[in-house]
Amino acid sequence: MSDVTISRSTEPRVEGTVEVGGHRRLSFSEFGDPHGRAVIWLHGTPGARRQIPHEARAYAARENIRIVGIDRPGIGSSTPYRYHDFGEFTADLDILADCLGIDQMAVIGLSGGGPYTLAAAHAFPDRVVACAVLGGVAPTRGPDAIGGGLAGFGARMAPLVSVGRIPIGVSLTAAVRVVKPLASPIIDLYGRLSPPGDRHLLARPEFKAMFLDDLLNGSRKQFSAPFSDILLFSQDWGFRLDTVTVPVRWWHGDADHIVPFAHGEHVVSLLPDAQLTTLHGESHLGGLGVAEEILTTLMELWDRRA
Repeated sequence: MSDVTISRSTEPRVEGTVEVGGHRRLSFSEFGDPHGRAVIWLHGTPGARRQIPHEARAYAARENIRIVGIDRPGIGSSTPYRYHDFGEFTADLDILADCLGIDQMAVIGLSGGGPYTLAAAHAFPDRVVACAVLGGVAPTRGPDAIGGGLAGFGARMAPLVSVGRIPIGVSLTAAVRVVKPLASPIIDLYGRLSPPGDRHLLARPEFKAMFLDDLLNGSRKQFSAPFSDILLFSQDWGFRLDTVTVPVRWWHGDADHIVPFAHGEHVVSLLPDAQLTTLHGESHLGGLGVAEEILTTLMELWDRRA
């Protein structure tokens, strides 16, 4: 395997934390042009704030785009907390954007970041210009629900997760610390067990480095954050998909083994202004491989709105 070459343009320009509601803090990383159009990048479940492909980072620097990745509560340097509804997240996002001097923004969400992306679009139709969702989770409760997939399994397991979230998280945190020296071969093993699309992506050194960063830094405090996501996804989201008026562009691999392709079709069919791009032969991480296409599409939508 060749060495990873990382230029200064793909390293975080600045990292820090912002105080949000209830004296909590959210950590963030910035890439690209500090004066460019802002794109909020919401990581998957599990994941962390630097789960942003190097192609996206380089493209942002080249095309004067400002990308901000955010750690959800309990991840990285963000204060542990369980969101009880998406309104709590959008309130935090509102504060963070104000603190960073962001007025209008586009939002991108991978997998578990998808519901948060749609919640932001619903809450801020005048502030969020456009959205991109990459293999996003679909509702499992309420009139917009669809069954099946790991999200459906998570909904069935939600009562157990609710009771055991903290002790399970503490145990997994200890386990992650033990296996940290084996993190690289663990990712290699996951890649070999994954469908071809994800396997080829994880074989690329820069993508492997990004996911190693997720594993080693995102979970260094506590590993209960993914279970908080599961609990939030498994309840009624508190808004209907047909009320999300912001343009949404959705990328989904037709070989996705985690969030079924049918879930992407279902959500897109209910959104008023949405288009689905099928990633043929790609699996769950396929959207990360077309980062430039995604950012270009969002900027075109921004130009159209302007």
